Amino acid sequence: MPQTITKGYKALIDEANAAVETLTIEQAKALHGRDDVVFVDIRDPRELERDGKVPGAFHCTRGMLEFWIDPESPYAKPQFQEDKKFVFFCAGGMRSALAAKTAQDMGLKPVAHVEGGFGAWKKTGGPVEEWAPKPKA
Repeated sequence: MPQTITKGYKALIDEANAAVETLTIEQAKALHGRDDVVFVDIRDPRELERDGKVPGAFHCTRGMLEFWIDPESPYAKPQFQEDKKFVFFCAGGMRSALAAKTAQDMGLKPVAHVEGGFGAWKKTGGPVEEWAPKPKA
């Protein structure tokens, strides 16, 4: 017998959107490049390789988010310890809503996410650069 889901992904996304600031593409473009804002790309590395990336965005896969945010974690990243606004985005705006809510629940602030994600960013002429793999040591 299949397991019964008590709260589906749509309900989780609706809750996240109600709890965190959602930026339009125009609002996100206005914030891009500011010293007091960190764009956080939570897409999978294969998506970056295939579709490109937002210049200057910090890449953090969704699976490592909690570990990279928490300063007590052995995986903590200095980018999340800065006193800045964190703007999360994914391909279409669903994963980033969940990520922004998680970050906010963990105490990171201020946070927001981009409505429509990278797809809308690219479609409306937002700056995009080709993804380049890190050089092997």
